[in-house]
Amino acid sequence: MKTKETIDHIKKWIISYNKTSKTEGFIIGISGGIDSAVTSTILAQTKLPLLCLEMPIHQNIKQVSRGKKHIKWLEKKYENVSSAEIDLTDIFESFKKISNAETKDANLALANTRSRLRMTTLYYHAQINNYLVAGTGNKVEDFGIGFYTKYGDGGVDISPIADCLKTEIWEMGKALNINQEIIDAPPTDGLWTDGRTDEQQVGLSYEEIEEAMLNKNSINRQKYLDVRKNNTHKMEPIPVCI
Repeated sequence: MKTKETIDHIKKWIISYNKTSKTEGFIIGISGGIDSAVTSTILAQTKLPLLCLEMPIHQNIKQVSRGKKHIKWLEKKYENVSSAEIDLTDIFESFKKISNAETKDANLALANTRSRLRMTTLYYHAQINNYLVAGTGNKVEDFGIGFYTKYGDGGVDISPIADCLKTEIWEMGKALNINQEIIDAPPTDGLWTDGRTDEQQVGLSYEEIEEAMLNKNSINRQKYLDVRKNNTHKMEPIPVCI
C-alpha cells in the first residue's frame, strides 16, 4: 500500500462526501485504539469541524488514558477539533438493573449493549450539531469476520477506513505520527470488564485473519471461515419478505 497516497485519498473522499451531504462536520468515538486514532486524525486533517467523544463504561484505565492523550494531541494540532467526555457507566448500570441482566448468559448481550449505548450517544450529538457519525471499522472487521456490534459500532454514516486492512491502518498510524503507545496496544473492542483482546475473542491475530482472507490455502482458512459464518448476518442486507 502507498500509505501517504491512501491517506490523501481518504481525506479527499471525506471532504467530497461532506459537500454533497450538506452537513457541518463529523463526530467520532475515541477508544484509545489504532482505528479511532487514525480515522480521527484523517478527519482532523480535512479542517472540517470534528467532535471527539469519549464514552467510558467501566473502561480500562489504560484505554482511557490513551484516548485522552490522543484527543489532547489532536486539539493542540488542529483548531477544528473539539471534544467531550460522557460517562455512560450509570446509564449502563441502570439498564442492567431494570433488565434483570445478572445471569451468565447475559454477558455477551451486555457487552453489545455498551456499544449500542455509545451509538445512541453519538447520534444524539450528531443530530444537534448537524454532523455525520464517522465509523472506525476496518476491512477485516466489517467485511472479513463481522467483528462488530450490529447497530452499535456498526451503526455509522460513513466508513473512511473500511476498505483498509488492519496492518495497513497500523502503517497509516506510523505515517500520521500517532502515539506509539496506541500503535503498540493489543487491539480490543473495549466491551469487556476483563479487558480481553480481539485475538483472545476471535482466536486469530489480525495478521492471521488477513492471510486467511487472501489465501485460500492458508492453514487458518477454515477457522476464519467458521468465524465469518457465525457473523454473516451482520454483513448481509436485512432479509425482507416480499
